[in-house]
Amino acid sequence: MNSGKTLFAQLMDFLPWSTFTRIVARYDGDQRVRTLSCAEHYRAMAFAQLTYRESLRDIETCLSVQASKLYSMGFRDPVRRSTLADANEARDWRIYAELAQRLIVQARRLYANEDLGFDLANTVYALDSTTIDLCLAVFPWAHFRTTKAAVKMHTLLDLRGNIPSFIHVSDGKLNDVHALDLLLPEAGAIYVMDRGYVDFTRLHVLHLAGAFFVTRAKSNMDAHRIYSAPTDRTTGIICDQTIALDGHYTSQHYPEHLRRIRLRDTETGRTLAQLRRFEHFGGCKYLRSLEPTPEGRHYSGIGGTGPAVILGGGWAGSSSLSFFSSRLSSGSGSV
Repeated sequence: MNSGKTLFAQLMDFLPWSTFTRIVARYDGDQRVRTLSCAEHYRAMAFAQLTYRESLRDIETCLSVQASKLYSMGFRDPVRRSTLADANEARDWRIYAELAQRLIVQARRLYANEDLGFDLANTVYALDSTTIDLCLAVFPWAHFRTTKAAVKMHTLLDLRGNIPSFIHVSDGKLNDVHALDLLLPEAGAIYVMDRGYVDFTRLHVLHLAGAFFVTRAKSNMDAHRIYSAPTDRTTGIICDQTIALDGHYTSQHYPEHLRRIRLRDTETGRTLAQLRRFEHFGGCKYLRSLEPTPEGRHYSGIGGTGPAVILGGGWAGSSSLSFFSSRLSSGSGSV
């Protein structure tokens, strides 16, 4: 019979509890708390997440079954659902948000050298959102539609290790593009996002911060050609053009030149288009190994800051561009 630590206790040992104690003290998290400290509250919710508990009653029942092991798991007293409900309502969410950021930093170090499948040292992020449906009778504060409640979760995912580096929960009506206002752009990083985030004012902020971005362009984007670079049509590349935006407002909001590259899908005969900046990441060398998929979807990507590679596309291949295109869905933009 095992007389050592439980598996859950061993997992909890990996957490930086000294850091968590300092965070709790900063926000007075345990002030006037008699039962279920912030640490115990975190352990209870972590246990619920790891064991797929579906309700507070489920958490209470599962923990009470092994009451003799609660102390070794980090609980001084049995966990009651009423106490847990009060903690969920009253505890300062910033305590757990800061702990999450600390864990993200710790986890990203473990995947810093992970191979993304191509020669690119930049950090690559995927930005997207998902709408979480709720019951309007239970969550009246999350009003979404006449008979529905919902919240929207905006997530920035580090593709090295698939680690979320930023999460923001908003009301369900918040437009995706507003999530860009909440980000602190990282110079040299590449942001992959769907066309729901196409706002040239906000994309220019990424440009000025030294970040790169990958997105699908809207079909009504107005632009003209500035210059055409030589291309090797045997690779499937039809044209490699430098373009500028023509819209009255878009040309002011994003005055930089973009790069448009068109490729032909040899299997379907359809033309694929992308936009990108032209100064860096090896010109068209990444495009020469692209192999269009049978879907042949028409995507566009838009790029920002001097040395930026920006793309979109429904093709697959062995290059970094195909890697980015695979992160853009054909429908809702799920990454």
